[in-house]
Amino acid sequence: MNRYLLKRLLLLLPTLLGALTLVFFLIHLIPGDPIEVMLGETASAADKEGLRRELGLDQPIWTQYVGFLKGIVLGDLGRSLYEQDRVTDLIIMRFPATLQLTLAAMGTALLIAFPLGIIAAVKTHSWVDRLSLLFSLLGLSMPNFWLGPLLMIVFSIELGWLPVSGRGGLSHLILPSVTLGMAMAAILTRMIRSSLLDVIHEDFIQTARAKGLSEAKVWLKHALRNSLLSVITIAGLQFGALLAGSIITETIFTWPGIGRLTIQAIQTRDYPLVQGCILVIATSYIVVNLLTDILYKLVDPRISYGR
Repeated sequence: MNRYLLKRLLLLLPTLLGALTLVFFLIHLIPGDPIEVMLGETASAADKEGLRRELGLDQPIWTQYVGFLKGIVLGDLGRSLYEQDRVTDLIIMRFPATLQLTLAAMGTALLIAFPLGIIAAVKTHSWVDRLSLLFSLLGLSMPNFWLGPLLMIVFSIELGWLPVSGRGGLSHLILPSVTLGMAMAAILTRMIRSSLLDVIHEDFIQTARAKGLSEAKVWLKHALRNSLLSVITIAGLQFGALLAGSIITETIFTWPGIGRLTIQAIQTRDYPLVQGCILVIATSYIVVNLLTDILYKLVDPRISYGR
């Protein structure tokens, strides 16, 4: 197990390096000049050149890239070109909001998916099963940028039950978490149903029934536990996707997290801030996948990672 974890941690480094290298060069290829964003188009050429030299943007791109990598090794992500604050401080200030929204979206998805998926498997081909299929199709076909405004119109503007945007109490969290978690709930519902149906006819299930266990124990204790591995895989991958997908949701609901910060940094051509945000998102994604693999062992002790 320890050797496996060490191997995964070593693989983390080239993965992050590849993601950061790609982002670094792509952000420099985006049309637009951050100097003009900061000073305005009416600024004199001398002022522009002076600021460009001060920020190091006059250097060759490969020199900037090497400096960027050195800064990461030293734990320095640089300073925001637009905010004029340390990138690390800006990310630390915004990350808790993104983590809160992601966990709430995950919780919402699980609260919807597990009951609906289990009932759909138990009541195969019933109206509940058909309803779960319809929910899955709708959940996957409704993008965040459409579902979010729709929920805002219905529950905030028309009914006045929930706040439109911003971060505050629990009421501010409901609409963003539902918007972000709906697609994941749809995926997990079908995955839980299909996984349960795959194992329900196995020999150990028949043995459990022969021992006189109730149907509830057979489904929840034996069938559900042995079908969790595929569900955990999807949930782990989707959790990482939620961190990246929060960019759209945070923008819609003016949620002060990493996603909205990334959009603002892209709009202002704030190279260091974009790179810092992508570093956090990529690292979070990889760490979640690693934790998912570790969780496999807790769910099924028979799994071996080799020596």
